[in-house]
Amino acid sequence: MTEYTINKGIGRPAEFKGLKSQYLFIFAGGLLAVFVVFVVMYMAGIGQWICIGFGVIAGGGLVWGTFYLNDKYGEFGLLKTMALSNHPRYIINRLRIERLFRKVIRTKIQIKGSI
Repeated sequence: MTEYTINKGIGRPAEFKGLKSQYLFIFAGGLLAVFVVFVVMYMAGIGQWICIGFGVIAGGGLVWGTFYLNDKYGEFGLLKTMALSNHPRYIINRLRIERLFRKVIRTKIQIKGSI
């Protein structure tokens, strides 16, 4: 029986067959989703070979896609890319500077008055 090492040491990310960190969860969740869709299709009465073909193609695409993302972005690159898309490139502020300070002072006064 073959033994697979999953963790390479303390403080290092979980790794299995080259997949690191979040890609393990993407891979496992994707395979589970493909299996559930396969079972639902089979139970709905769709042909056996169509279900098998879907499972093989979707599973193969998932494996290829996960390893591609792992190679392209690395351990934390995908998370950094998703975080970068949530930040604005620049902030436009068309208020005069005095009005900004008045707004801050008003909110502080309202907070102190409500306590």
